[in-house]
Amino acid sequence: MYPEQELKGKVCVVTGAAKSIGLAIAEQYARAGAATVMFDIDPEVQNVAERLNKEGKTAKAYTLDITDRQAVLASFDEIESEFGPVYALFNNAGAVDQRPFEEITPEQMDRMFRINVNGTLWCIQGAARSMKANRRGRIINFSSKSGKTGSALMAHYSAAKGAIIALTHALAFELAPYNINVNCLCPGITEATGVWAQVSSGYTKNLNLPREEVIKKFTAKVPLGRLTAISDIVEFVYFLTVYGSYCTGQAFNITGGREVH
Repeated sequence: MYPEQELKGKVCVVTGAAKSIGLAIAEQYARAGAATVMFDIDPEVQNVAERLNKEGKTAKAYTLDITDRQAVLASFDEIESEFGPVYALFNNAGAVDQRPFEEITPEQMDRMFRINVNGTLWCIQGAARSMKANRRGRIINFSSKSGKTGSALMAHYSAAKGAIIALTHALAFELAPYNINVNCLCPGITEATGVWAQVSSGYTKNLNLPREEVIKKFTAKVPLGRLTAISDIVEFVYFLTVYGSYCTGQAFNITGGREVH
């Protein structure tokens, strides 16, 4: 897909890398020659790293809860000692939930922010230390279309994803003097992901519609006539990692035209 060894000598960290979008990004970084470091609370991430290493790539995995700030910071210390300064961080790890807003509990609200917002910030704190010292870096956060216009039955998720956009804006200003680009992605509903499986099941229940009707309902809202594919996100993350040197502080839509601001 992209030139081999384009990221050779660079350290790229991906959170939520055991499967789906995070896995696809980690694999692309590894193919491009990066020393690819993967975080995930799912131990399966260790098998991913083992497979990539057997394929001749350079990869390391941490089975890690990103809401544990001390563990996150310690992991970044290890990464820098073993591989060198971090060049790119893709904050993919997150959580989703769906329910009427009246049913959201304090615990559910707290969990949504701890994972999506706090965990993102802790990873940025870890990566930015070596980026600042090296005076270069790319940070790519994961928001959502829901973080811009909100989504019915997902008030707490939408609020957390909106917070990630604001965090991205603030850190873009703060880190610009160090030549660190900070951007975020705002995809629409993405096929073949655990998030879509959970959300579509939720809409089937909450809207009392068959799953096929739910898919048709949401696809009809997209001008390009299809849901987001994982490859659409991989392409954009790769662009922001390797190129995109004049892009910072942006919340990029990957929605097939559904979101236009």
